[in-house]
Amino acid sequence: MIYYISDTHFGHRNILKMDGRPFSTIEEMDDELIQRWNKRVTNEDDVYILGDFAFRNGKTASWYLKQLKGRKHLIIGNHDQVTIQDKQAVEYFTSIEKMSLINDQNQTVSLCHFPVAEWNGKRRGGYHVFGHLHCRRDTVYEFMSQFNNALNAGCMINGYRPVTLDELMENNLRFRQEMHKTVSEE
Repeated sequence: MIYYISDTHFGHRNILKMDGRPFSTIEEMDDELIQRWNKRVTNEDDVYILGDFAFRNGKTASWYLKQLKGRKHLIIGNHDQVTIQDKQAVEYFTSIEKMSLINDQNQTVSLCHFPVAEWNGKRRGGYHVFGHLHCRRDTVYEFMSQFNNALNAGCMINGYRPVTLDELMENNLRFRQEMHKTVSEE
């Protein structure tokens, strides 16, 4: 099985406030993210982490990675420099790339931490899975939400766990509907 997740920000205290995450402490968030990950991922699964794995944390990235099941692929985000400079952490990744093109369920999937306006296979129904936006509602979100095949893998809109391509589609549709409902109520 192939799973996707982004912007976990393991260990990042300020992310609780910034994203309005439903955890009292960073320790609670980290524990919950690890439990939710391991509840559904097996060691035979591939997990594409679309950037910002850990940030400003007191523990090393390898401390988190060694606890997480699956073959982990890092798509480098803007907060992953410390992680990719850590030789121990790097050993836990099957691959580390800035961008990647994979096949999932006979679909072309372009992976990048940052949302991009054009991607391989876009006009033929190919998907673009990205992170970075968290749960923001800004002009970039508005632009990307025009494309049903552009999917935000941010953990905060995907139940704080890795999800499948089908689940990404469902969760992004629900998030868009909630955002448009909120806008129309304002």
